[in-house]
Amino acid sequence: METFGLENLKISVLDKFNVRCDPKQPMVVFPAFVNNTLTGVKRLTCHPLEDDTAPNVRETYTPRSGPTTLFGLDTIPTGATDVVLTSSETDAMTVFQETKKAAISLPKGFSSLPQEALPSLERFKSIVLWFGDDIRAWEMAKLFSKKLNSKRCHIIRPSMEDPGPVTALSQGLKLSTILNKARPISHDSIVNFSQLRQEVLSQLMHCEQVAGVKWKRYPVLNKLLKGHRRGELTVFTGPTGSGKTTFISDYSLDLCMQGVNTLWGSFEINNVRLGKMMLTQFALKNLSKHLDLFDHYADQFQTLPMYFMTFHGQENLKRVIDAMSHAVYVHDIGHVILDNLQFMMGISGSEWSDRFMKQDSMISAFRKFATNMNCHVTLVIHPRKEKESEDLTTASVFGTAKATQEADNVLILQDKRLTSVRGKKYLQVTKNRFDGELGLMLLKFDKESLSFAVTKEKEKTQKSEQEAGENEDIADEKEEGKKDEEL
Repeated sequence: METFGLENLKISVLDKFNVRCDPKQPMVVFPAFVNNTLTGVKRLTCHPLEDDTAPNVRETYTPRSGPTTLFGLDTIPTGATDVVLTSSETDAMTVFQETKKAAISLPKGFSSLPQEALPSLERFKSIVLWFGDDIRAWEMAKLFSKKLNSKRCHIIRPSMEDPGPVTALSQGLKLSTILNKARPISHDSIVNFSQLRQEVLSQLMHCEQVAGVKWKRYPVLNKLLKGHRRGELTVFTGPTGSGKTTFISDYSLDLCMQGVNTLWGSFEINNVRLGKMMLTQFALKNLSKHLDLFDHYADQFQTLPMYFMTFHGQENLKRVIDAMSHAVYVHDIGHVILDNLQFMMGISGSEWSDRFMKQDSMISAFRKFATNMNCHVTLVIHPRKEKESEDLTTASVFGTAKATQEADNVLILQDKRLTSVRGKKYLQVTKNRFDGELGLMLLKFDKESLSFAVTKEKEKTQKSEQEAGENEDIADEKEEGKKDEEL
């Protein structure tokens, strides 16, 4: 129980929620039931490490995609109208033990609220969302309250004095007192600083979390952009044939692997081709040469929160926005990629002014969507025709200046391979509204994995190649020195 953080719970409470353990190995099982039928299982398995650090606890699910039923739902009496919704099974059991109030938990933490779970919550007149003092949990609690009808939702604001249920119990705090502080969501358009104060403090206390989700494949981007944040609009451009789709595919896949629910809108290439490229980038190897590994990587890729729109070529803006809104509501999408704006617009309208007006209206719609839906939108836009010898700039983005004015981030893929003997490809951040940091990130493309990411193996290879080259240079210099001495 101590290994899995259950030491403060009573055995009777664990029994009530049907929690089980495996006596042969360190494993705890959290089942989910609907009408006395087992619908899913979450397992926590402890893997001790060789050193003295804390053991590694891993989560696995059955079915593999994860349960969609709310944990603890079967413990609630039929006539109950009030419930506390938490982000972990341990939190739900702690709330029930200390307050005797009905409590349930989300199946996969606060990252998503599955559509399948919504009907089971319809019977409750009051839902208290208690996700702890994590700043991202606070953002998701506000998002879920809209999904569940904010009129019946109450939220406990995150603070040091009002932490999550398990933390509160370990600190000797009275959980019923914290529950009484739950307040309904106020009008979105009217706030004062007293309402903002605690959130400002939370952002100051959790700077790293506020900065957003970090890239693992592109650490330099973390230094420049600090992270990937909800509610922002990113404009991405680069020369034709420079690899914009390939890079933005790898860029978004990295975030999706960190738990960012992602929706792809590929208007230029079909989803099968995009999926093939993305699976290769995920595996970091050419699967056409390793077909025996296809099922292994495909099974893993299938568990990622990655979704694809079926639009191709010119498409009506309203239909696209409707699909994006549905995906945010149903799948809790946090990142939408649209590749690219010109293909979506089509070629209708012979006048340049018509195209510019149409593009500006689309950008306004996507900016509004990103803000209102608290979802990051990445727009791929072709550049104007520029001289190959000149670098692209923010002004090179096709259309009027509206795209770059509305954008929070502007990323440019610069390709100097054809204009210089030692030309390189690099990503340039020319706008960063979060903290103003600008700069470059060198890119090296690997044909086998279709990725620009530098893995540890590639780093070792590059380092060894560099050292070998340096050794050859030293040897050449010594040989030339001997010849000079002989002369």
